Amino acid sequence: MKPDVLIIGGGLMGFSVALQLVKRGTRCKVLDKDSAGRHASGVNAGGLRQLNRHPAEIPISVAAADMWHNIESLVDSDCDTRFPGQIRVAENAEDMQLLEERAAMVRGLGFEHEEIIDRDELYRLVPALAPHCKGALICRNDGYGRPFHALDAFRRKALSLGVEYHASVRADAIEHNGNEWCVSSEKGEFRAPVLVNCAGAWAARVAAALGESVPLKPGAPMLMITERLPRFIEPVIGAASRKLSFKQMQNGTLLIGGAHMAELDFEHQTTDMDWAKLALSARTVMALFPQLENVRIVRTWAGIEAFMPDNLPVIGRSSRSPYAYHAFGFSAHGFQLSPVVGKIISQLILDERTEFPIEPFNIQRFCKR
Repeated sequence: MKPDVLIIGGGLMGFSVALQLVKRGTRCKVLDKDSAGRHASGVNAGGLRQLNRHPAEIPISVAAADMWHNIESLVDSDCDTRFPGQIRVAENAEDMQLLEERAAMVRGLGFEHEEIIDRDELYRLVPALAPHCKGALICRNDGYGRPFHALDAFRRKALSLGVEYHASVRADAIEHNGNEWCVSSEKGEFRAPVLVNCAGAWAARVAAALGESVPLKPGAPMLMITERLPRFIEPVIGAASRKLSFKQMQNGTLLIGGAHMAELDFEHQTTDMDWAKLALSARTVMALFPQLENVRIVRTWAGIEAFMPDNLPVIGRSSRSPYAYHAFGFSAHGFQLSPVVGKIISQLILDERTEFPIEPFNIQRFCKR
């Protein structure tokens, strides 16, 4: 029996789309060039962040937050989520002004989830913080999850409802013949009336086969993790004028990121750590938490992600090919958006419209006729 929809990409976006479609009675096949969660979906920092989103992303991020707070009803798992809030720390008066302007902008758009807190409230929430900080911007219902736990939960739930999954299937050729798409691979041909491009860092190749050239750039954000420590912090910490993402995980380890990139060999899917940049991340952490100076880093890694020039994803219909859709280019902040992206693409396919404002994510901003 032929599926109704072929989804290229077996990461969190692909399985989120498949899950929303199969819940509405649509047959789906998910094709993955490697294995589920092999790249961005399984190795990102797991941030569930509305805080500091691009204004265009705020409406869908807020909707996604609601879905994450009820994620067990969708995938029969809590995905190991925690919601202690996320905070951007101001270290000086200039930082504080920047954060106040940000909060005012968000309020002006009609949203109230970003809140300025003063120094006393900041140190009540983060007593271990170095004493020089002035205040912060907080989203109190933000948090984090475990990416591979989430990917596995979405995958298992989708498969339990009848989604077919094919690992190690590389899309070597994509053609539209008559009323259906044909994806050719070393393991045979896969056909369906509808095609969805969730191919992550490889999505530009799929888009090009659909006649849409996009300036996607693969990148490999680096992360570090420490030895286990007694719990001393709950919220996720960022900084107003430094690159930092810092959290204490469920097992006591510290996960440290900061949007610093590894050296990437994209064709061979390998990365080399940039130790100077990792050292900069470590120094940033010590500036805010000097008591961690002698804590050991036990592991570093970098996963391959898809970056767009404007750091906004591509979500929506193909501009040039019939019955084809895109969800890619999340620029290292797609984890939190994944449930709502599945809902958006499923609505576009089945209802020919979506309730969410997705005009800023149209692929036509790159594809000029």
